[in-house]
Amino acid sequence: MPESTTLEHTVVLMPSGRRGRVPHGAILLDEARALGVELESICGGRQTCGKCQVVVEEGHFAKHGLSSQADHLSPAGSREAETCLSQAIEGRRLACAAQVLGDLLITVPEESQAHKQIIAKAATERVIEVRPTVRQVYVEVEAAALGEAGGDWERLQRALYEQWDLVSLRIDPSALADLQGALRAADGGVTVTLWADAEVLRVEAGYAEGVYGLAVDVGTTTIAGHLCDLRTGKLLASKAAMNPQVRYGEDLMSRVSYGMSEPQGVERMHRAVVRAVNELAEAATAEAGISPLDICDSVFVANPVMHHLLLGIDPVELGRAPFALAVSGPVDLRAKDLGLAFHPAARAHLLPCVAGHVGADHMAVLLAEAPHQQDELMLVIDVGTNAEIALGNRQRLLCASSPTGPAFEGAQISHGQRAAPGAVEHVRIDLDTREPRIQLIGQEGWIEPGSSRLTAGSGRPTGICGSAIIEAVAEMFLAGIIDADGRFNEQATDRSERVQFEGRTGQYLLVDSNSTATGRPIVITQLDIRAIQLAKAALYTGVKLLMGQLGVERVDRIVLAGAFGSFISPKHAMLLGMIPDCDLDRVVAVGNAAGDGARIALLNQDQRAEAERLAGWVEHVQTASHPDFQEQFVAALAIPHASDAFPHLKPSLSGRRAGPVARRSRRRESVSPINER
Repeated sequence: MPESTTLEHTVVLMPSGRRGRVPHGAILLDEARALGVELESICGGRQTCGKCQVVVEEGHFAKHGLSSQADHLSPAGSREAETCLSQAIEGRRLACAAQVLGDLLITVPEESQAHKQIIAKAATERVIEVRPTVRQVYVEVEAAALGEAGGDWERLQRALYEQWDLVSLRIDPSALADLQGALRAADGGVTVTLWADAEVLRVEAGYAEGVYGLAVDVGTTTIAGHLCDLRTGKLLASKAAMNPQVRYGEDLMSRVSYGMSEPQGVERMHRAVVRAVNELAEAATAEAGISPLDICDSVFVANPVMHHLLLGIDPVELGRAPFALAVSGPVDLRAKDLGLAFHPAARAHLLPCVAGHVGADHMAVLLAEAPHQQDELMLVIDVGTNAEIALGNRQRLLCASSPTGPAFEGAQISHGQRAAPGAVEHVRIDLDTREPRIQLIGQEGWIEPGSSRLTAGSGRPTGICGSAIIEAVAEMFLAGIIDADGRFNEQATDRSERVQFEGRTGQYLLVDSNSTATGRPIVITQLDIRAIQLAKAALYTGVKLLMGQLGVERVDRIVLAGAFGSFISPKHAMLLGMIPDCDLDRVVAVGNAAGDGARIALLNQDQRAEAERLAGWVEHVQTASHPDFQEQFVAALAIPHASDAFPHLKPSLSGRRAGPVARRSRRRESVSPINER
């Protein structure tokens, strides 16, 4: 009898990035769960609830090393087809019905995920002077008279001049089409919506209130939108979603490469982001009780690659020196020209970029945090897949970018995941026993090892997210599990079975297999630590080069911006060596400052001019080509650093365990400032 062979295929599940080899003919729902991606399935896989929807991405994906096609899933059967027809499901498959027949790149929509993504890009409370670019005015227009020369548009122009001192106006074709009907319906009294006091966008019969705008932060991983009342400045709704471009590459250069390798790649990514913005607008306006057609103005901020893809521009030049932008200044255009389903005459404004890897999102952060208005030396770090850094004050301001990669967001980590219910978000390790305590997203309080909460059916950990991996590595360093060079201390096995070695390669058992949702242990490996070291070294090197350029050895204040920055423990970030030494009371997280800056520019036209001025004043430093980059980067790989002093960490570092010979009588209070035990 011939020996049987099992054919296997590669399946990649986005946006989590989980991948694995699965047997030919396996049910996709089962394999997704085995890979740690839980899909909704109320009917238990009977093809009736329609909750386990997935999207097959078609094309060749060099980053993932596979070609994905719709026919790499088994054809839809009659039962699946009936369910999709009855529930108006189009362009998607049911994972419970589909068998894997070839390599696949699968997107799991947010509504199909059993553990919905936690996206923290909410707007913060800020004092913003409301002086919007788009506003409404009410005018009374003289009625047309028989035999009188001039049309209704000329009469409206005359009324706007006499009553509001507005001159040299243009009118959008959509407003012109509505003009006569509005004038006749209200005996000449109309409400006019104006853009920059230069163009009429809309004419409504009688007195009307209600003009709205959308501020959008298009991030590499997440898109956030803030719907505002342009008259009052009130924030009406904030919505966020994963950037669907993640399926084409988790980092910027992967998306540049995808655009180069796929003939329709740039257009595909452009359509994906526009579709996502339209969906955000629809969700935000529904919450506010209005329609996307009521949106008359919008402001967008993004890093240069996202900026170009939003505009439909091939970002290929940003992938190679000299990293030339197609356009660096502010961009004003009609929203419909981007494919946005707002009011037909709505406008879209993109803030200026600074350089090839310092974009409009960083300009928005500068508007929000205003280091250029401070006397103290402020360091602003927008932590993300590509970190932007600004250092300075009202005298001088420098900026740079650091390619930190996605490790801080859980990617490139063996059990990493983005922030979602069930993910480990905080870690503490006992210095004596080296036993961990963890906190999970969606659950209150600390969970001790062996807790019944870890053996309950629900609420088990699913993986570890970015904030937790930073804390875990810092805690492992404090406990002497790893050394300053990031390597596992072989002597640490003497006191803890959680420190494990295969040959010379170590790992730390954070959660055992009996206590996880996947049935697999959550471990932190040597490769995980190396990925975090590389990311934090890139960030710290960028900061050091800016400090050297300014000729300073310390900073007065550190601002951590970005949604991810909101969850970072400043103490652990400093201990790891992500940020330079500073009084920890002067290290603050400010949330999504880029989104706040976009909202500021939406509500105040003067701030758009200020952004343009700043873009020309701030000094960009190209860190990668700096002669000191390599030396600084190597030194920054150490934890916290090979040579830089951290006097504010002295109490914590003095309590660090150096291995099994560490004195057990040492008081734990000596490390409380860093570990919050």
